[in-house]
Amino acid sequence: MACRAVIFALDTKDAERLLAAEDDGEVMALIEEIEEESWTGDHYVALDKSWDALHRCLTDGDLAFGNGDYPLSHAILGGRLLHDEDDYIVSYVDPDQVREIAAALATLDEPWLRERFSTLTFDDYQGTGDEDDITYTLAFLPDLKDFYRTAAANGRAAIFTVDQ
Repeated sequence: MACRAVIFALDTKDAERLLAAEDDGEVMALIEEIEEESWTGDHYVALDKSWDALHRCLTDGDLAFGNGDYPLSHAILGGRLLHDEDDYIVSYVDPDQVREIAAALATLDEPWLRERFSTLTFDDYQGTGDEDDITYTLAFLPDLKDFYRTAAANGRAAIFTVDQ
């Protein structure tokens, strides 16, 4: 499967609807609706396959839910898990968490990410860990930072989504 990730910034209405969803089917129907409406403007960031390495660098090197230190642990794959099945993952962070994530990401730069990438042990990592892999991952950091900064400024929640 593709394993491509996208994070969407939610307005209050969509966040409330998503949190009120009663089952996985309803969650996924709302996700499809949100995806269709949000592919324009600055309310999403596509991370492609970089999300795996980014999450590991922002946490403790593992690809897991709830690992690492908050708030960086919630930037990708963190927060409230709304859907976790074989085909798709959806996790939610509220507007306050988005602000805290944005502030924590603001200080990160290329030297920081290179250092994290080189010092962490990535168990079961599918990437190569070579210069091309690091360069690929680095290319997505500015967009991730911009996304959270904009979402925070607009008081939006965010959902991380990835197909598996």
